[in-house]
Amino acid sequence: MAQSLLQIAQSLRDANKKVQLIYAFNGTGKTRLSCEFKELIAPKNQETDEAETGIKILYYNAFTEDLFYWDNDLNNDADRKLKIQPNDYTKWILQDQGQEPNIAAHFQRYTSDKLTPGFNEDFSEVRFSFERGDDSGSDFIKISKGEESCFIWSIFYSLLEQTVNVLNVAEQADRETDQFNDLQYVFIDDPVSSLDDTHLIELAVNIAELIKSSKSELKFIITTHNPLFYNVLFNEFNRVKNTIKWRLEKLDDGTYSMHELKNDSPFSYHLFLLSELEKAIQSPNDIKKFHFNFLRNILEKTSTFLGHHKWEDLLPQESREAYYKRIINLSSHSKHHGEEISIIEENDKRVLSFLVEEVKRMYGFKSTIKPNVIEENGTL
Repeated sequence: MAQSLLQIAQSLRDANKKVQLIYAFNGTGKTRLSCEFKELIAPKNQETDEAETGIKILYYNAFTEDLFYWDNDLNNDADRKLKIQPNDYTKWILQDQGQEPNIAAHFQRYTSDKLTPGFNEDFSEVRFSFERGDDSGSDFIKISKGEESCFIWSIFYSLLEQTVNVLNVAEQADRETDQFNDLQYVFIDDPVSSLDDTHLIELAVNIAELIKSSKSELKFIITTHNPLFYNVLFNEFNRVKNTIKWRLEKLDDGTYSMHELKNDSPFSYHLFLLSELEKAIQSPNDIKKFHFNFLRNILEKTSTFLGHHKWEDLLPQESREAYYKRIINLSSHSKHHGEEISIIEENDKRVLSFLVEEVKRMYGFKSTIKPNVIEENGTL
């Protein structure tokens, strides 16, 4: 049925779901939809005082990035800095909550652990430099547009993480702030599309784990044009109750239609994950914790296709419970960046290699590369 963006926004509000995931091609109107939804939930011209009602919606879209702009020091070409326009959100997360270390950790997770942001005293600007491991320091640099998007997302994600933790405290009187007591929605529009596939998957898993940890009545809407990002979220939310998935389309006459996706995800990314696993197995030193999440996603996708209710049913029957617990342990997201890149034990690498080969053998996956010879069994 043809609808306007306002009607689509009203449908999202009336759906009353914990999580709504929307796929749409670029240029369809996702950013405009986020603005329509924001105006619907918290209209600018509302008669009620904003201070009385509190914040009703947090949103991340293209306009969020407009809060940041560059001073390139054109005269001296030395002191390049990213300026931050004053706003309540960044003031609370940076000045009041002291989230600067977490922001840096999130940013470095998706870029480089040497690329370091440094805020000034009043958090109105930030400079970037590369740590050299000594006292020499480095010049201030202008980071790429993709890195800039990652940084801005890291600020928003730190705010969102802190907000979820605040609202998870059931008694309002026990919360560290009452600023988010009236918060109803979080709208995330294409957070970081410039990431490589591996980091994009990691970002999707981070978002999903944070949302699944939310115990309050907070509702989340996520839109994206990226099939891989959508697929990871689709599978991560498969077991989350009160979730709905949509596909948004723009019609020739300028109106819109939105269809619920009730069955399997419309895109296939599991073959990409399998190829990444095979590459990692070829070079065991490259195996990280997130590769176990790749295996878990492949198993979830395959179990859905084969009609199994539990992905662990696809594991080798011998030692199935032990394999399941190990995958759960190693694929679970950690809040600490250091744990995400921690060294994997040699035995776990053998287990991963064995399970990947077993999944390929049992369910007919074709190898994308010639695999190395692995041990006959993955010993737990």
